[in-house]
Amino acid sequence: MQQQSPPAEFSDALGRLRAIRSRQEIEIAEAPAPQRLAPFAAAITADVVVDEIETANGRMVLLFDPQGQDAWEGNWRVVIFAKATLEPEMSGDHMLSDVGWAWLEEALIHRGVALTAFGGTVTRTHSVAYGAMSHRPPHGDLELRASWTPLDNHAELHAYAWLDALADMAGLTPVPEGVTQLR
Repeated sequence: MQQQSPPAEFSDALGRLRAIRSRQEIEIAEAPAPQRLAPFAAAITADVVVDEIETANGRMVLLFDPQGQDAWEGNWRVVIFAKATLEPEMSGDHMLSDVGWAWLEEALIHRGVALTAFGGTVTRTHSVAYGAMSHRPPHGDLELRASWTPLDNHAELHAYAWLDALADMAGLTPVPEGVTQLR
């Protein structure tokens, strides 16, 4: 479904997406994008690594359809996924889903992105092993899935908001405004 030469609008957004830089604990890579959702698509992945242990990961897909799609309410669509490993005590907290969603909402507001058709889900899991597997410690995860329609051509701001929410989910200490981390 992908056309040969992307329109300038998509190429510009892709350039902005490729230029993002993250905090030192987050490793970003370009990934294969889904081919059937829109004529033009790009995807990036992120892994949060602290002390050589992956604590969270995610994926962001940027979709563009020059004809627009009614369900999107526009020509663009951002689809994100984020997953973080939790301390077992946290995964039992019934408020955690609300907190996970609030992290994304706050990140989008903080980055000043303009959007519409915003929705998603937050899933928390808490696993306890029994029987022959009882030696395994309790395990918990928090998963965030969301999508929205950007009302601007600032793919990088939407990506930074996703990365901010991922950092919050991973329990990273916020980096103060104006401070640049050294690698």
